Amino acid sequence: MALLQTTATLFNKELRTELRSRELITTTIVFIVLVVVLFSFTFDPTSTESRRFGPGLLWLAFLFAASLMLQPCFLREQLNDTLSAVRMASPDPFAIFLAKLAANTMFLLLTELLMLPVFAVLYNVPVWHVLPSLALVLFSGSLGICVAGTGVAAISAQARMRELLLPLLLLPLLSPVLIASTEATAALLAGQPVLRLDWVGFLAAFDLVFLTALWLFGEFLLEE
Repeated sequence: MALLQTTATLFNKELRTELRSRELITTTIVFIVLVVVLFSFTFDPTSTESRRFGPGLLWLAFLFAASLMLQPCFLREQLNDTLSAVRMASPDPFAIFLAKLAANTMFLLLTELLMLPVFAVLYNVPVWHVLPSLALVLFSGSLGICVAGTGVAAISAQARMRELLLPLLLLPLLSPVLIASTEATAALLAGQPVLRLDWVGFLAAFDLVFLTALWLFGEFLLEE
């Protein structure tokens, strides 16, 4: 119960910080829409190439958006010298990771929700008839990106070359998530949509493993 209360308090802090600045959401939405629009010029929206390559480009855009969100995740605490105060106020370091994970996942899902209609129109791919299944894939994939990215952001925020270290560690780590998410999305956007439970199960296992790793090693990741 104490863990949930601390997590809720820290999550509320993350939301208030973003609502005051509106830096992450605004910048990420503009960036991801620009990427999707630029990619759309290389495809004929009436051809089957949109269904074949659209899911991969979609998840690449989500990865770029997540990188923008994860970079200041712990860096903001370092610059304002508030991480030590947050650690003293939190009896469990895992609550810090849970709050930041929940905030990052919510921001990424909000960006995906706003961007999905743009993708459907530009790539001429209907998504509304598979929206419930697609929402499950988007949530599982986004959670996988954020749970691994939040841990890597805690490490890179304390490094000297933090801007380079985050993508250097994050991109190879997230390759399985991107492959599974792309395959599951492609199956849903195919001519005969099907929910690939094997890929969804893989994403769920990835999320569980990295969430457990954050619980076990979270205190060490926050060490300066």
